[in-house]
Amino acid sequence: MEQALVLAAEAAEAGDIPVGAVVLDATGGVIGMGRNLREVTGDPTAHAEVVALRAAAAASGSWNLAGCTLVVTLEPCVMCAGAILQSHVTRVVFGAWDEKAGAAGSLYDVLRDRRLPVRAEVVAGVRAEEASAVLRSFFDARR
Repeated sequence: MEQALVLAAEAAEAGDIPVGAVVLDATGGVIGMGRNLREVTGDPTAHAEVVALRAAAAASGSWNLAGCTLVVTLEPCVMCAGAILQSHVTRVVFGAWDEKAGAAGSLYDVLRDRRLPVRAEVVAGVRAEEASAVLRSFFDARR
């Protein structure tokens, strides 16, 4: 989570919503990192999770990230939850809850939906106060 928080701060410095994500392989090694890049790239799909999943797939040589863990500072949205399930990531660890758009237990629970053929374990609230503080600071500065 420490590296994800660093990436979130980098996103904020670039003018993007401060979310950072890291993909760990089954041994705990980092195989992908990402931060929100929507403002930088003009790509609406450039959420931290998607950027990190793409990097992990490239590093591993496979789209199938079974056995991997995604660590992200903010609860994934519906789009990211779909990407997580499509990549077969085994576990998602996140910091702050997203009561407005979260899809890992707050507004929706896509990652654990039994109607879907693939699910992910969810560990919520890891360093939540720190992750929330980064987001609050970012949005307070824009109000």
